[in-house]
Amino acid sequence: MSVLARTSRARLEAQWSENHSSENWTHLREPQIGMVMVRGRAGGAGQRFNLGEMTVTRCAVTLSDGTVGHSYVKGRDRIQAQYAALFDAVMLRDGSASNFIETLATEQATAKRDHARKVAATKVDFFTLVRGDD
Repeated sequence: MSVLARTSRARLEAQWSENHSSENWTHLREPQIGMVMVRGRAGGAGQRFNLGEMTVTRCAVTLSDGTVGHSYVKGRDRIQAQYAALFDAVMLRDGSASNFIETLATEQATAKRDHARKVAATKVDFFTLVRGDD
């Protein structure tokens, strides 16, 4: 599900139109926009703290055979949440979108690795010198 949540609306929409446009479905829950509290950890592993709130959109759909799909996506894009829920339902039913999702996962992993490489290249290590005057 996280792969679908991070995929752009245009990409989901294009894939749905190409491969699943004849699918019959209805909204179980119309796309709804809300807020969630984002939590962080001090130093990445320390105590949790409330970082702030962010908007999310959730949606639930039912395919004609009764398979239910759910999605939560960051932001306010109702259509993206709808398509993510549709792909979730298709995957639960027969896995027919698995190649598409595997491709997305690979692309996202590559992008994350490339970003981490760029960040690591600009990392500055700060250190302190002990002066010895205890």
